[in-house]
Amino acid sequence: MQRSLGDPTINYPLWPPLTAGCPQTSTNDIAYPVEVDYDYDQAGPAIFSPAKDTIRGTGLDRWAPLLPPLAAPGLGEGGTPLIELEPGVFIKDESRNPTWSHKDRLNRCTTSAAVAIDAPGVVVASSGNHGASAAAFAARAGLRCVVFAGPDTPPVVDAFLNAYEAVVLPVPWAARWPLMQLVVDRMGLHPVSNLTATHTGHAFGPEGYKTIAYEIYLDIGVPGAVFVPTGYGELIFGIWKGFTELRRLGLIERLPRMFACEPAAAAPLAQAMRKGLPAAQVAVEPTDAYSIVSAVSGYRGVVAVRESGGQVVALSDEKLEAARSELARMGLWAELSSAAGLAALRTLEIRDEPVVCISTSSGFKDRTVGRRLTQSIAPEWEEVRRRLRSAGIRE
Repeated sequence: MQRSLGDPTINYPLWPPLTAGCPQTSTNDIAYPVEVDYDYDQAGPAIFSPAKDTIRGTGLDRWAPLLPPLAAPGLGEGGTPLIELEPGVFIKDESRNPTWSHKDRLNRCTTSAAVAIDAPGVVVASSGNHGASAAAFAARAGLRCVVFAGPDTPPVVDAFLNAYEAVVLPVPWAARWPLMQLVVDRMGLHPVSNLTATHTGHAFGPEGYKTIAYEIYLDIGVPGAVFVPTGYGELIFGIWKGFTELRRLGLIERLPRMFACEPAAAAPLAQAMRKGLPAAQVAVEPTDAYSIVSAVSGYRGVVAVRESGGQVVALSDEKLEAARSELARMGLWAELSSAAGLAALRTLEIRDEPVVCISTSSGFKDRTVGRRLTQSIAPEWEEVRRRLRSAGIRE
């Protein structure tokens, strides 16, 4: 069934998926999401056993008893590596997913909802990871995909979307959501991104994200803290929910603190927490962290931070760039937004070891890709020697 986060005593049937939040508790100003609830006694902890006969597949398929019905075929999403950056500090590298971002976990679940209700396709408002992932999973399921992108969509992302034969419609930011609603109402496409004034998103989406917590648990147990790049708050809520389910199943006793890592250019979740609100709207200043910058937050982020005893950290682009460079020196090419977790850890110097920083997507997705191109040199030793010396490589 689906349960309201605005009032957990309110339940709805699992079908149809509620894509505009809880109709009973939401208002014109604040929309409360719903989440999927399960018969945990029926699911049981057996799926966390390493025994071969309990494993139903790889990636999200392994966790099917604790997910909405996976009606859409997968692409091998999930099962991403946990890399020890230094003693006690781990990077969960979500760039290893099929479309190189964490969004693949969400879209396996949301596309499955579209398949289950016989929708002719999906529609999404996105200029980055979400749109590319939705297009890929729709293509895999034989569905059409419409992407309302922003006018400043990076060329590499536009190429990515078109490769999956999505219908890409760049429009002004404010027009994306009203147009998306019209496509839902008049064309019958299933929405896999937000439709409400404050963020609710798809009820099934965060269910895919909670498998990150399952994988972390199998690798290192329960971390002291998890640092999560945060826009609308779906990812941090999903990971938090995964750990709470592990405790509910009797597999763990303690829970990690959750740190939401936002660009200082907006940081609506930080404002919501300061003012004691379920969500907030703020002005947006320029930032290259476009994947997680948002004028509006959602109640899911408040739940994860508040219930875990965590914190919201607002980060400058300079701190994000420093963290991205640190990851690159360790062999990990991350999108600027993806470095927010490590940037926040370096800012706070939290010692709740072990610590996990979620790196959400590949550096391929950055707006900065292609801005600086390497200059050719003359094919002569003196020129080669000069370039090497300037890079600190000596004879």
